[in-house]
Amino acid sequence: MAKLASAPRRIGGNLLPECNEAITRVVFMGPSLSYHELGSIPFDVSMLPPIRRGDVDQVSQRFPNVKTIGIVDGEFFQSFAVSPKEILRSMDRGKRFLGSSSMGALRATELTIYGMVGIGNIYRMFFAGEIDADDEVAMTYDPVTLTPTSEPLANMRIALERSCEKGELSHSVMEKAIGIAQDLYYPDRTYGAMLACARTKLSDAEFRDLKDACQTPSNAKREDAWHLLSFMEIVSDPYRKQVHQ
Repeated sequence: MAKLASAPRRIGGNLLPECNEAITRVVFMGPSLSYHELGSIPFDVSMLPPIRRGDVDQVSQRFPNVKTIGIVDGEFFQSFAVSPKEILRSMDRGKRFLGSSSMGALRATELTIYGMVGIGNIYRMFFAGEIDADDEVAMTYDPVTLTPTSEPLANMRIALERSCEKGELSHSVMEKAIGIAQDLYYPDRTYGAMLACARTKLSDAEFRDLKDACQTPSNAKREDAWHLLSFMEIVSDPYRKQVHQ
């Protein structure tokens, strides 16, 4: 089962938990997927807080038997972001990296050619060039509970596109709403803020459709984080060799 006593956190910049030779899989997770949901994971994985520069080396030092490292969330502006070179050095030492959702999707896009495995819809969109800005996955969150306090643009984009595909929104309204969300500064980006800006730019009927579509939007970051965990559970040495042949 997932090793979770409390939200993943740090003390003095150091990762928790302490050194543990039994740990073979870790995931850097934060606001994309609530840690409270992770107790049901039917395999052993240790959860670490959003990754920052230097954390990959700390993992090698604290958890010498780790074979697989998953990256979901990471710090962008709070501290230096994890660099591709750090990941490549660790991969050269035999560590396997998976990435999804946020920082993981960004780094997997850059390092797919070197063997990092990208997972999920957001990774696919970055890799295909459909989106290309870090701002797509940037968000703010409570540093203690890791609860999101803003909405990432990628989540809003995918949710609105899905509503359009289901016929709940016209293509025109979808494009206007995505454009409005894109113009918001990322800490201020929420569905409520987007709707407030859209109110004067849409007809009453269009605004009503958009408001209805935003009541229970999908959460692509969360979905992709679960996909990464599912992949981490089923992966095995023979399959790993097959994937990279």
